[in-house]
Order: sequence, then C-alpha cells, then structure tokens
Amino acid sequence: MVTAELLFHRDIYTPMGPLKGFKIIEIAGIGPGQFAGMLLADMGASVVRIERPVPEEPVFVAHARFNLMNRSRPLVGVDLKSPRGVQLVLDLCTDADAIFEGFRPGVMERLGLGPEVCMGRNPKIVYGRMSGWGQQGPLAKTIGHDANFIALSGVYAAIGEKGGKPVYPLNLVGDMGGGGAFLVIGMLSALLEATKSGRGQVVDAAMIDGAASQMSSIWGFRAADAWKDERGSNILDGGAPFYTAYRTKDRLYIAVAPIENRFYRNLLHVLGLDDIDPASQHDQSHWDEVRRRLQAVFATRTRDEWCEILDGTETCCTPILNMSEVTSHPHNIARKTFISIDGITQPAPAPRFSRTVSEVSNAAGPVRSDLYRVLKDWGASNAVLAKLPKEDQQ
Repeated sequence: MVTAELLFHRDIYTPMGPLKGFKIIEIAGIGPGQFAGMLLADMGASVVRIERPVPEEPVFVAHARFNLMNRSRPLVGVDLKSPRGVQLVLDLCTDADAIFEGFRPGVMERLGLGPEVCMGRNPKIVYGRMSGWGQQGPLAKTIGHDANFIALSGVYAAIGEKGGKPVYPLNLVGDMGGGGAFLVIGMLSALLEATKSGRGQVVDAAMIDGAASQMSSIWGFRAADAWKDERGSNILDGGAPFYTAYRTKDRLYIAVAPIENRFYRNLLHVLGLDDIDPASQHDQSHWDEVRRRLQAVFATRTRDEWCEILDGTETCCTPILNMSEVTSHPHNIARKTFISIDGITQPAPAPRFSRTVSEVSNAAGPVRSDLYRVLKDWGASNAVLAKLPKEDQQ
C-alpha cells in the first residue's frame, strides 16, 4: 500500500483520520461527488467507490493513476442496471453509515436504489444527493455543468475586469466548493445527528445552492449599497487598486491585498508613493489614478525583486505563482502542502488534525477485480460476503 508522508510525526500521532470506522458507499460520478469521496476517504472513512461500466464518452481519458480524486479508496465495478448489482448495493447499505450519488433526480429511484429503498434496509443510513440544480425546481432534471450552475447563482457575472466579459474561475466554485465540499458538510452533519436520533436522512446538495451560499458576504455588501453589479467596480473583484494584481517588469504578477488602512499605508511608503493620501483609500473617485501609479511602479522591477523588497513589510503582497512554482515555495514545503504519491505531485489532505491525522491511504488506480477482499476490508458483514457469487469469493 502506497501512503503519503504524514503531516505530523508518526511517533507522536496515529495515522487514522477522524472518520475512521465510518463505512460509506460512493456511487461513482465525476467532479463534485468524486471530490467528496476523496475528502471523506482522506479523513479516514472506509469508502468503496462503485463504478459503473465504462461510459460511451469517458471524461477522463488518461491512465487511472492520474485520476487523483479517486485516491484513498478502492474502485469496484458493479452493473447497477442488473438485479445482482442492485442487490449488492442494497446489501451493503445494511452495513453502511452513508451512501451518496451524483445523478440527476429520479435516476437512483429508477435503478431501485432510491432513498426510501436504502433506508428501508437501514433506517440510520445517511443518503447524500449531489446535483447541479437540486432535487426540486424547474431545472432539476436539466443537464448542466459547473459554468451553468454558477451562472444562475450570481457568481459568474461578478468575476472579471471592468467592461470585460465574465471570467470563469475554473470549476472550483460550483463543482468543488459549492458541490463536493457542501455535500461533505451536509453528510457529516447528518451523521452527527444520526448518532443522537438513530435516524438517517437525505442530504440535498445542489451546486447552485452552494455557490450562492459562498456569495453571502457579497449579498451583505450589496444590501448596504457597498457593491455594484458592474464587474471590476468593487473592493473584492479587482476594482480596488489595493486589491488586485500588478504586472512586473518580467511580465509576471504580484498579488496586492492591503485592505486594512495600516497595511495600505505601509504599501504606499514602501513604493515611494507618500504623496498619495492613504486616508482616501476607499474614495472611488481616486481609484483609477492610484491604479495607474501602482502599475507604473510595479513595472519597474521583476516579480522576485519586488518579493525581496516587500518581504516583512506587512503590505499583504505575494507573488502569483503558477502550478510549476507552488511546490517549491518555502511555506508550502514547510507545511507539506503538496505530496508525491507514486511519483505524482498532488495536494495533501486538508484540513489538518492534531491527533487523528488524515493521510492518502492508497494511490488512485483502476477498478479492482478482487471484490471479496475489497468488501471485506471495507467492513461488509459475513452475511453480505456470503451472498457474493462464488467466482468473487476468491
């Protein structure tokens, strides 16, 4: 078994993860559900990922070892359109603490694996549902992807330069943040509640809801007349000259973010711009001129030269690093933010725990053929294992 280097010393902390002992069934999907499975498994839950037959249009075409969000848990192939496959999942539900899926509403019910059926086998099971539009509403059964979900949540329209088109923020806000992370939050909350009530429940995690939730502070600014709908016109959308990126002499970039006035004062002083009144920081009538002044100054030196000058000045400035640079930054090295598994660099488990340390228990890989061993290690009961076809009981 290939394991990541632990974030804490092995002789002091026990590598187990805070979710050790919880058994979870993951009905395979891509993107947000897959991310949720990785988070749960990295935190120590015993997760088995039920893979369907290979789709006609596979999204991830590289070798399975590069599909990093499949790490820390085994993959087994099960035909959910066959009675035998459905029966296996229902049998596993009797031993599981939770199950989650990422289909459009109604698909699991048509397969015979809807919440009512699974909870009939185990009333305490938590049933997670990951979708873009949610289980109800006019668009519930409409196809879509991250860009579509954040488009209707208000996120997409808010990102971009003034006068420019909306900028897509990778698939982080809808798929990973509003989707996978919110699904994990909901499932863990339901699992906590089930320890008191003895009853499971359905968690409806919709990416449009999660993306909208992440905009809560912006809605507060807007209600206080402190936010404009026009992109690039506000403090946190690049509109403010003290919260944006500046190009340096070598055509790289510095992130500048001294929102607090004392840090803004420090920046102006370090840049030799003492003629700019820091008291007028939030006067938008000055923003265009201040931006031009800052652009001109930052263009006089390279990014690394500015990093050396700004280091320790409390100006909230950092280099904007690309993916090939972040792994060698001293802070990321010190925290072991990135790890290497089977020669593949990837982010380490997050968040961190002082005692029940998370770890990558195994590298991403292909579907396993040893179904009996996988389910036994997962925690399936002898009664469930005995029902497996004899060819799988090897």
